[in-house]
Amino acid sequence: MRRLNPTAVLTITLLALMLAGGFLSGIWGFALGREALKGVSQPDARPTAKKNQKDSQLASKPLIFLKEADIIKTVKVRLQEKDKQAKPEKKEADSNINENLVAKAEAAQKPPTQPGFPITTKDKGVVLEIRSIHKKEGFLLLDVSLKNESSQPVKFVYSFLDVTDNWGRPLSANVEGLPGEIPANSQAFAGTVNIPNSVLENAEQLSLTLTDYPEQKVRLQAAGIPIAKPSN
Repeated sequence: MRRLNPTAVLTITLLALMLAGGFLSGIWGFALGREALKGVSQPDARPTAKKNQKDSQLASKPLIFLKEADIIKTVKVRLQEKDKQAKPEKKEADSNINENLVAKAEAAQKPPTQPGFPITTKDKGVVLEIRSIHKKEGFLLLDVSLKNESSQPVKFVYSFLDVTDNWGRPLSANVEGLPGEIPANSQAFAGTVNIPNSVLENAEQLSLTLTDYPEQKVRLQAAGIPIAKPSN
């Protein structure tokens, strides 16, 4: 009898053991998986069932196309409604702005409150008013206004304005803002008389004299104008 090769016997034995182990492992894994899946049942419907149902319902309904005229009409109506809502707000805002502008204009026309002012002189329907006095940047400023209530225009050359202090000394002065001709029945024109501080040494009061040119029929005189001493 031929003797079996030990190596072949060993190899066959190992293969048999591996097959047996794999078979047993498979059975054991199947048993574990089955035990773990107890109580789990198959879903009643597929995940896409509801979606397919909705798609079928939409497909069964006919498509309705809106008319272009209806769309334009709807848009116009909505725009008109928005405009109606926006207009009252805009009118209210414009009204507030106008009220503020009017208030500022009225405040600008009113002379500042100052003791002893305004000082007014009038001749032949022409009114000169010294509204206030203050110092600024090396000058004494007199806020003045001219108004012609007569029926004839009046002309002035302001370089002929005569300004003196309480000592009788003539003072140099420059007029700004007043027109050369004041129309008949006019509104008040505002301006300033600028006097350098350097010529006001020891002066306490001022006097102004202004005549029309060239007739010199109108003579406006204001005396005893106190020199204020506000801070520069």
